[in-house]
Amino acid sequence: MSDQKFNLFATLESSERADRYLHELFEEFDEIPLLSRSQIQRLIEQGKILVNGLPIRSRDSISRGAQVELTVPAPTEISIEPEPIPLDILYEDPHLLVVNKAPGITVHPSETQKSGTLVNALLYHIRDLSGIGGKLRPGIVHRIDKDTSGALVISKSDEAHAGLSKLFSAHHLERRYWAFCYGSPKWTEPLDFQSSIGRSPTDRKKMAVLTEGGREAHSRFTLLKSYQSPGKSPFGSWIEAKLETGRTHQVRVHLTHLGHSLLGDPVYGPPSPQQPKWKALPLSVQTAVKSLPGQALHARILAFQHPISGAELRFEAPLFPELQKLFDVLESF
Repeated sequence: MSDQKFNLFATLESSERADRYLHELFEEFDEIPLLSRSQIQRLIEQGKILVNGLPIRSRDSISRGAQVELTVPAPTEISIEPEPIPLDILYEDPHLLVVNKAPGITVHPSETQKSGTLVNALLYHIRDLSGIGGKLRPGIVHRIDKDTSGALVISKSDEAHAGLSKLFSAHHLERRYWAFCYGSPKWTEPLDFQSSIGRSPTDRKKMAVLTEGGREAHSRFTLLKSYQSPGKSPFGSWIEAKLETGRTHQVRVHLTHLGHSLLGDPVYGPPSPQQPKWKALPLSVQTAVKSLPGQALHARILAFQHPISGAELRFEAPLFPELQKLFDVLESF
């Protein structure tokens, strides 16, 4: 495999240092591989990122309209150790593997975490994953947040990886999530919600709905059921989210923006014990939420065309015990 080269223009307004700015800029382009800020810093040091034809430093600033040349080196042999971490396999053939990812497990390694990830488990199970994903992300075509569970497809061959990447870039696949949220929406018909999503201007660790910049995000929400105690307003809801795009934290950001943050979400609107939305939860629901490793979000359905055979594939991932317990408690209301 050869290096990947990209030429683009700086389209964001920002006075931030180059490494942080470029991390946000590259997220605007689906065709550019996911790059962490530390990876961008290394590419800058290696002269793999030029601005207006010249090398830069991580602390430099970049003006809007500047020409950015990015070279992503071809994948190299990984140094991640296989680990016998159990996998819930929904499907496997010579080209693909579809797993039901457990909550609490990170999908791919990083510079600070090189063990205990899904990739460590995959390397133990498969031994030889596709390399297009780069040094630390073999076989990974899309991601699910650490504390989100559900269906995830992994490529076992470079040919399958390339085909799956095209499907995801063109959004030619079906992804449906189950979300369990605070309160109950006023809309009863399916809601199409479109916005731009990017880094929060007030908290760089969070994503947010933006009025300027960011990347287009499109979700379709369907209210499946509301939950309430007798004689009281609904305290929670079961919502299906169909993703038309796949932005970072998309379901969590959109539902929080709509006023229905996810039960157990430690990042987007976690309630204090005194907040009305938490106090409205029955004690049994509070107990079930506290047992969750994170947000009550599950990638329930994944459907796509096999990149090699062309066969139509569709998978429905069962709930894991912690989320199943919450679901059972909610259903009692």
